[in-house]
Amino acid sequence: MKTEMNRLMYLLEKEFKQIRRDRFLPKIIFAVPILQLLILPFAADFEMRNIRLGVIDNDHSVYSGRFVEKVLSSGYFRLSDVSDSYHEGLSSIESRESDMLLEIPAGFEKQLARGETAGVLVAANAINGTKGGLGSSYLNAIIRDFNDEMGYGLPDAEMAAGPGITYSYLFNPHLNYKNYMIPGIIVFLLTLVGGFFSALNIVSEKEKGTIEQINVSPVPKALFLLSKLIPFWIIGFVLLTVSALIAWLVYGLTPVGSFAVIYLFAAVYLIAFTGFGLAISSISSSQQQAMFTTFFFMIIFALMSGLFTPINSMPEWAGRITLFNPLRYFVEVMRMVYLKGSGWTDLTAHFLIVCLFAAGFNALAVAGYRKR
Repeated sequence: MKTEMNRLMYLLEKEFKQIRRDRFLPKIIFAVPILQLLILPFAADFEMRNIRLGVIDNDHSVYSGRFVEKVLSSGYFRLSDVSDSYHEGLSSIESRESDMLLEIPAGFEKQLARGETAGVLVAANAINGTKGGLGSSYLNAIIRDFNDEMGYGLPDAEMAAGPGITYSYLFNPHLNYKNYMIPGIIVFLLTLVGGFFSALNIVSEKEKGTIEQINVSPVPKALFLLSKLIPFWIIGFVLLTVSALIAWLVYGLTPVGSFAVIYLFAAVYLIAFTGFGLAISSISSSQQQAMFTTFFFMIIFALMSGLFTPINSMPEWAGRITLFNPLRYFVEVMRMVYLKGSGWTDLTAHFLIVCLFAAGFNALAVAGYRKR
């Protein structure tokens, strides 16, 4: 037992020296993930802003002016075109100057003054279905607000005198999309370190020829793979800590739940994905082959994890496939701990599933590496 520990310590010393002496790898391991955490939350934001709105005001009244002003002051729309007819406004959509049209009919003010329902036309360019759907929803909400302020009936805001509605946004009261994305992005960064960089480790020794010295040594292959796993496991913890600090300092986001739960899951998750990377590295003959194989799986893992799109919105068959995606479980855990404050009792099933992935991937790594 003591001999095995001594061998492991020598191997770990070799790995850390190798990482430290590499001019390129330490910069990639820390600089790229940190830059991604600073940039991605602003880019991966599904909240639409600056939607280009063309206005067709056939009434030219005080009420129509106030209505248009309210729409533009919401922050979701910017005026891109003012037309005299629907046909002219449609040409602005066809020329891609506008994304949506808002047409106010003649007699708009008079109808509201008499307490009648006044119709407005909203036409959206649905080539980009997300922008068209969200833009229409934003306008719908603004119409209802305008109706409440004026006390009149617009078509999308009927029954103004009906029962009042009180909204309560649980866990993310300000509807800040970054609060939803940042925990998932942190998980993705750990996945890159655990899976991508470890996948290049063993195969790089194959290309350099140093793997031959290991193969002829009495070091067991399980011990050799463990020496490859531990450095990236430690680096993953350092990166998790740095990412949590950035989330706090830059975005003001701290977990409602316990950091201990996050680190416990991270410990097992990093073992799982480092084992995944080592399994790919063991069977690859070149760094290029390992890189493309890992990239292929990483894209699938990221797109089918619920990181960018909810799993419930996927087809049923795709939702079943996500059950075999370890990234899905840790993304859910991070969001539940950060936003809901979930504890160990809520996340036991997730933990056990990630443990199974860790055992399976590392078993594949041991089976795939052959001392020959």
